[in-house]
Amino acid sequence: MSTLVRYQPIETSLSDFFGNMLNGNFFSKWDRDLTETDFPRVDIVEEKDAYKITADVPGMDKKDIKVEVENEVLTISGEKKEEKTEKDKNRYYHLERSYGAFSRSFKLPENVSSENIEAKYNNGVVELKLNKKEIAKPKAIEVKID
Repeated sequence: MSTLVRYQPIETSLSDFFGNMLNGNFFSKWDRDLTETDFPRVDIVEEKDAYKITADVPGMDKKDIKVEVENEVLTISGEKKEEKTEKDKNRYYHLERSYGAFSRSFKLPENVSSENIEAKYNNGVVELKLNKKEIAKPKAIEVKID
């Protein structure tokens, strides 16, 4: 049985690497870009004829999101732009919202047709439908005996 597998690139974020080495989150304030492991959060459901991937991308415009398939790897990517003005010279006390480029990738199983992927965007949610290929059914041939 084939399954949809999360694609793991070799790179990791600086905060993960140094955080593990230093037992802390020392670099986290400099590493605020969205990473492929954190964003967008996704749900994957297998149905009879398709897989459905739902990704949350709150506060983003449809034009800033890209869905691609290359070498049987499906990638959801984009960029969340920071909302800043020239007049905004406030000093932040606490900053949790992230901005920057993001990417999530998944290796497609053999039973998925990369040519027939449907994508919808509505209210900060990307919905992908990955249709499964028709499985060739064995054909029975009747043998006549004379």
